[in-house]
Amino acid sequence: MEERLTVNGKEFKVEKLLGKGKGGYSYLVRSGGERYVLKQIHHEPCAYYNFGDKLAAETNDYKRLCAAGVKVPRLFEADRQNERLLKEYIEGETVFELVKRGESVE
Repeated sequence: MEERLTVNGKEFKVEKLLGKGKGGYSYLVRSGGERYVLKQIHHEPCAYYNFGDKLAAETNDYKRLCAAGVKVPRLFEADRQNERLLKEYIEGETVFELVKRGESVE
């Protein structure tokens, strides 16, 4: 059975887990032929970091980065009830991978 997750009532098919961070799990999801990143906030303990409202922190950080002119994947939706974010999926290597190799991230 294929896994499906919803964001504000819209259903997305999970293709794969992209990774886990201190704040949540990121999944590659698909709907209507389009691919997205769905971040599911988790509440697992983190020994070196204290969290408040993770969803609010994510959306506030996104706004701050955009206001500063930093290029980041678009945030399409935030689902407070399910603690999920729907973001733009950009195929290719991550900025971290490029920087690690000494390549430009312009």
